[in-house]
Amino acid sequence: MSTAQALVERILSRDPRAVARAISKIEGDAPDAPEVLRALFARTGRGLVVGVTGAPGAGKSSLVDKLALHYRAAGLAVGIVAVDPSSPFSGGALLGDRIRMQALASDPGVFIRSMATRGNLGGLARATIDAVAVLDAAGYDRVLVETVGVGQDEVDVVKAAEVSVVVLVPGMGDDIQAIKAGIMEIGDVFVINKADREGAERAERELIALLEMAPRPDGWSPPIVRTVATAGRGIGELAAAIESYASFRRQQAGAGSRLAHAARDRILELLRERLLQLALERALGEGELEALAAAVAARERDPYTIVDEIISKFTSDEQAPPPGLVPQTTKIEHLGVAVESLDRALEFWRDGLGLDLGEVEVVADQGVRVAMLPLGESRVELLEATGSETPVGRFLAKRGPGLHHLCVETPDIRARLAALRARGVRLIDEEPRRGAGGRLVAFIHPASAGGVLVELVETEK
Repeated sequence: MSTAQALVERILSRDPRAVARAISKIEGDAPDAPEVLRALFARTGRGLVVGVTGAPGAGKSSLVDKLALHYRAAGLAVGIVAVDPSSPFSGGALLGDRIRMQALASDPGVFIRSMATRGNLGGLARATIDAVAVLDAAGYDRVLVETVGVGQDEVDVVKAAEVSVVVLVPGMGDDIQAIKAGIMEIGDVFVINKADREGAERAERELIALLEMAPRPDGWSPPIVRTVATAGRGIGELAAAIESYASFRRQQAGAGSRLAHAARDRILELLRERLLQLALERALGEGELEALAAAVAARERDPYTIVDEIISKFTSDEQAPPPGLVPQTTKIEHLGVAVESLDRALEFWRDGLGLDLGEVEVVADQGVRVAMLPLGESRVELLEATGSETPVGRFLAKRGPGLHHLCVETPDIRARLAALRARGVRLIDEEPRRGAGGRLVAFIHPASAGGVLVELVETEK
């Protein structure tokens, strides 16, 4: 039996140390964490997951504490995931919720885990959903997920919870904040906590009015429960409202589709995470990401091209074809020479060296006037900029007249570009375009060619 399998067996027997160890593996991206989660997944779906969200200071921790005590009195095992703000120094959770729940800490039927948001929007850590799955598989009858309470990024709680409880308090403008945050749409049960304060009735009336403005498509009318969590008042009514919605949801014809939608979001979330990891591992060397970031910060490069280059290095459809299937480049087609004036340059190349002037044309999309002079099987291409902001114009301003690029001829330019992409070569042109004489051309970045700007041109058919 492997270490992961042994850990799974202990989790299924609700060993708190094993549960804690598994969640630590998930948070730390341990290599065997996916194996543990795969083995546990078939055992999930038995407990009821309740998400508790709301503005800071609404009393979520006290409410979760008293709700857990209520469930324990009914003989139910309770798991609590308290998502805390990240420490700016260690990145870990601040553990404030665990401190406030000391009454539960010694109860063997309660498992409390604080998790850091680590900068994630939505008030949930990336690993929160997986931690909930571990607690569910371990046999905890009720799993309570308390969000960080940052105010307007709380709606991701629905990804982890079957019942979403939104906690409001009178006199804090929560109705406006709720609209801004979008939590009115996710609340299955609404709680007005600290209901002994002045304004509780007004808050309830305003909440009823807001809910009536946007009836839910499933026909559920979210109940509003008044509580005073510190005194334990209203907790039984809250638990009953939670159970009522859970029963309603199970009986709904669309219950399966809601679960499927949540599963779809989870698949996409995992896919994004794995693809990012794949890109970083396969496409970037050590320190390369930091170097690219510095180049973007200095406005030397743009992030859009960088992302395209990274993707091209590991996408499956850009695998290098076998060497025999890529036609060989055949010859140097021409040498491109940047000049300040074609007329003055021709005095040397045509009149001095005796080369014939083949043709002169303007390539508008490249901002250049071109003169071709055949030289044996190759040619000299003289390039005069049509403006200071064209590629050749900028080259002249930076380096002055001189050798601009080397052009090589290839029978199949698209096949050659695909082979270069698969090798991680940085391309200026991902797809060929029309150049001088109407032929297909593409440029390779000097960074991948020893500092030389290389042009590909497809052999004339």
